[in-house]
Amino acid sequence: MSSRSFNPFEMAQVQFDRSADLLELDASTRDLLRSPLREHQFSVPTRMDDGTVKVFRGFRVVHNDARGPAKGGIRFHPHETADVVRAIAMWMTWKCAVVDLPLGGSNGGVVCDPHHLSQREQERLCRGWVRQLSRNLGPQVDVPSPDVMTDAQHMLWMLDEFETLRGERLPGFITGKPVGLGGSRGRLEATGYGLVFVIREALKERGLKPEQTTASVQGFGSVARHAVDLYQRLG
Repeated sequence: MSSRSFNPFEMAQVQFDRSADLLELDASTRDLLRSPLREHQFSVPTRMDDGTVKVFRGFRVVHNDARGPAKGGIRFHPHETADVVRAIAMWMTWKCAVVDLPLGGSNGGVVCDPHHLSQREQERLCRGWVRQLSRNLGPQVDVPSPDVMTDAQHMLWMLDEFETLRGERLPGFITGKPVGLGGSRGRLEATGYGLVFVIREALKERGLKPEQTTASVQGFGSVARHAVDLYQRLG
């Protein structure tokens, strides 16, 4: 066995190369789409509740924005890496293009474990992340959203910081807000439901019915629990 660790960005590039061959893309288009358009890696100094300052590592990657403003989540994870963010940004470009949304692909994150941070520390971290990137975010540029271990509360803190810096109301800056504060109905279930819709169509291709299958689910977070719910309702 190889001791080399798995690299999601390399996997995304292999997927891209296969697709590019099928589409017979020219060399310059391949070169452009095979790597991110721009990347930001930065430090987020954050005051902790005990008065000390801890420096967190932050990322934001825009893979492509030819179709419109970039769109992608913000991940808080202790094992976050630049290559994970690059891969997801690339996949976001493809996802938006496949369903014909006028958006590009991006992703971002912070190397941290929010389980070990108080609410006040998480708020300071969210606001610090936005301060580092405020010139490169916005409704017409790059629109963040929740991802792993971030939720509607984190999005509200980020929105408030962005609007404070810009001095104007910009609710379109970020998605995943609570419904009563500018969020969209169904957003919480959307990722898990989307997964099941893809499974449903794949089963049709294979001539199978949901009630003929058994599903194994990893985790029970915001994606899995809604996917389990809808899959059971399909039979």
